[in-house]
Amino acid sequence: MNKIAITTGDPNGIGAEITIKALNKLKDENAHIIIISNKKVLDFYGKLDRNYEIIEIPYNTEITPGKATAESGEFAYQCIMKAIEIKPDAIVTAPIAKNALYMAGHKFNGHTEIFQKYLAHDGQKAEMLFIAKDFRVLLLTRHCALKDVILDKDTVIEKITKLQEFFNEKFGIAAPKFALCGFNPHSGEDGILGMEELEILNPAVKALRSKGINITYPLPADTLFIEAAKCYFSNKSLPYDCYIANYHDQGLIPIKTVAGDETVNMTIGLDIIRTSPGHGTAFDIAGKNLAREDGMISAINAVL
Repeated sequence: MNKIAITTGDPNGIGAEITIKALNKLKDENAHIIIISNKKVLDFYGKLDRNYEIIEIPYNTEITPGKATAESGEFAYQCIMKAIEIKPDAIVTAPIAKNALYMAGHKFNGHTEIFQKYLAHDGQKAEMLFIAKDFRVLLLTRHCALKDVILDKDTVIEKITKLQEFFNEKFGIAAPKFALCGFNPHSGEDGILGMEELEILNPAVKALRSKGINITYPLPADTLFIEAAKCYFSNKSLPYDCYIANYHDQGLIPIKTVAGDETVNMTIGLDIIRTSPGHGTAFDIAGKNLAREDGMISAINAVL
């Protein structure tokens, strides 16, 4: 039986609400689910239909839905650290607010960076893989400003080689087909619009293909996802098992546009898989019982 730790995220966001709603709908008997939160926070946002193991994290501050505070950021951070400490088979995280984390003195740009710092060993790197059914997108770079997006051939080869291994192990796909997004508009137009394709991506693809990895040369990202969207909406098999984007919005705009409520953020590359809904804290609707639990259900199902 898998041991799954669930953190409820920022107590002033929708995390506890969607956790309660998701668990009340799932009622899965085949996993040992541990909720890492606080009874006051859980009771504020709803009621669980079953008795789950709950690890209490202190939260002696007033709950103020919609407000990022240092106290809420500290609570969210301590929940994550407890999840890491207990070493479950998988971790599911509800959304946190990065500004609240910063207010609490924890200078991380998101969950992925926290898990990399405290779980990575022997050169491991956390990667961001987004999943909606069979629509999958890997990001070659994580949370950084667009001006700071830098790629190199060796890193691209390493990340995609490890992605192949993950697909073999997790999804049982022996020879996955990968589509690589071009870095520049129109994949650089033979160097007219940028040299990243010619100098970095094409040589990386050549090396990957020599290792038996089925990957395209860089394709224009503005048209690459059209067929994926059509297949997703018609429940047909997608032409590629994973789309590989160079930076955050290049990959997340298409998958979240097509499957925003179902998209799961999966942290791979570490010993423990972590999943979360693809959305944020939704401070604008926190405490109003309006949050949809679809993303949290998908995140939990992904590790059951």
